[in-house]
Amino acid sequence: MDKKFHIITDGSCDLPPQLTKEKDVTVVPFYVSFDDEHYQKEIEEIGIRDFYQRMVDESKVYPKSSMPSVQDYADAFLPFVKQNIPIICICITTKFSGSMQSAVNAKNMMSETYPDAQITVIDATVNTVLQGLYVLEAVRMQESGAEYQETIDRMEEIKSTGRIFFTVGNMEYLQHGGRIGKVAGIAGSVLGIRPIITLKQGEIFPSGIARSRKKSMEKTIDLILNYLNEQGESIDHFSIAVGFGYDYEEAISYRDMVLKVLGENYGLQELPIYQIGATIGVHTGPYPLGLGIIKKSVL
Repeated sequence: MDKKFHIITDGSCDLPPQLTKEKDVTVVPFYVSFDDEHYQKEIEEIGIRDFYQRMVDESKVYPKSSMPSVQDYADAFLPFVKQNIPIICICITTKFSGSMQSAVNAKNMMSETYPDAQITVIDATVNTVLQGLYVLEAVRMQESGAEYQETIDRMEEIKSTGRIFFTVGNMEYLQHGGRIGKVAGIAGSVLGIRPIITLKQGEIFPSGIARSRKKSMEKTIDLILNYLNEQGESIDHFSIAVGFGYDYEEAISYRDMVLKVLGENYGLQELPIYQIGATIGVHTGPYPLGLGIIKKSVL
């Protein structure tokens, strides 16, 4: 069967490479640097585990990320444009990065040479594992046989339902990366305070504080419970995942905590774990942990 469209996303999606390969999703990587001079492509040139290991080993070094270039997107678009395959390109929230603008500029560049090219660039308004879930919902539409425009319309409908409820190991990286403005008021720089943060519609919002890692984990679970209660729908209508940074063993323990609560309250039985990549890890440090949730595109 001929493909009705192809899905492209940027490296903020944090989906495992084997999964994007299986689903035939093209990922345009971000770049990461530890010295402000030498930038490496995430996953392709520096593995996520290596990235976090270096953060842990060199705790006073603050890496930076850089968005994909216009040429990076043009190179990703071209093979499908040449085959007259429509493209849906899903980019990290514009509140966090200019990646989408690179994609739009590449689309415009393509249109000059290929005026019939069909490229739709979507602002996911989310990032990291939640962006990954959003991309997988586009895949779900594709696998259901949905048409190109039908998929675009549905993706626009569901994106406002996306939430990330997460915590971090400490405040250092949020502060250094300039992401702490909206959480500073509740946590400040008090030693040992761990913020609980909600991301929705592209922005971060303070959602509490905790004095221990376990308490902060429990509060993220409370947040997703409150969200599900507000929605008043079956949990089967939502796609949910755990996101973690460096510590996979902790992620498994956290996943089990979440499954126990959501299993008892909603009957949830499975919960995937995805590793948060360098694009967001530069802002959170090596120990982000939380939950992403979004409404499914196909029920």
